Amino acid sequence: MIVILKPNPNQAQLDSLIAWLEEKQIQIHKSVGTSRTILGLVGDTAAIDANLINALDIVEDVKRVQEPYKHANREFHPEDTVVSVGGVQIGGGSFAMIAGPCTVESEAQIIAIARQVKETGADILRGGAFKPRTSPYAYQGLGAEGIALLKAARQETGLPIAAEITETAQLPLFADVDLIQIGARNMQNFALLKALGTQEKPVMLLRGRDASYEEWLMSAEYIMSSGNPNVILCEGGIRTFEPSARNLLDLTAIPILRRLTHLPIIADPSHAVSRAWLVPQIAPAAVAAGADGLSLEVHHDPEHAVMDGPQSVNPETFAAIAKRARALHAYLADA
Repeated sequence: MIVILKPNPNQAQLDSLIAWLEEKQIQIHKSVGTSRTILGLVGDTAAIDANLINALDIVEDVKRVQEPYKHANREFHPEDTVVSVGGVQIGGGSFAMIAGPCTVESEAQIIAIARQVKETGADILRGGAFKPRTSPYAYQGLGAEGIALLKAARQETGLPIAAEITETAQLPLFADVDLIQIGARNMQNFALLKALGTQEKPVMLLRGRDASYEEWLMSAEYIMSSGNPNVILCEGGIRTFEPSARNLLDLTAIPILRRLTHLPIIADPSHAVSRAWLVPQIAPAAVAAGADGLSLEVHHDPEHAVMDGPQSVNPETFAAIAKRARALHAYLADA
């Protein structure tokens, strides 16, 4: 249920309404926009008399929200949410470039790439330390050492760092990581989602390869309902019958999610198409569809990368993509 307040509501009446709702074990989330203030009510609202609330002088309207995701719902929060990642703003009209290798291989590798992507347009450095793999015999990442090397790259370049977490036991290692990523395989790891909700660090939630929009938003809801509002959605492709690319980058998701939720939306064409030559062609399409930023896999020597070299662009290609993406975003913002 949402309660839309009239402009400049009487504070005493508002406090009385909030106290009455809290007595009924209702959680209240206040959203102050440019033109109106909304109270989002979460809990067992079935017994709340909407007509009684609507009759109050300070109330303009009362609506029941039918969708199961409440905190992520744009009706609860009409204004775009802006998430700050180490000082980098994502959402609300800003545009962010996230770049780095699929996995951290060595100190020399991650620092070299960090320097190059910073010089050519990156706002945030990404790099995998824990790698969930289909085969138990495949490379699993450097683990805690990889996190330490990302921090060294941040110290060297000043770029905020992003890394993927795969289980709750790793949370202490991510205490000083600026952006925690949830991969497609863990989109519905509900224990992990709830654990990430108990802290305020920004979380980027990659869509599962078979997930519907509602399932994706419900996963975000797990994080937000546990107390963390700093969620970024990431479209990284869905599974289809076509084998030419690993996934299909679902560009339709971006404008549809823009209507459904106030959360920022990032696109990851590298993860989706899995072909480096395709990335420069697909990335601008995601910007045109309204993405708040791009996340790209970049490697200074893709042919010798430990993981996912074929889908990693080199720094020169990244520079061209970043320049084009920012110009397109600026053009669309002014159009």
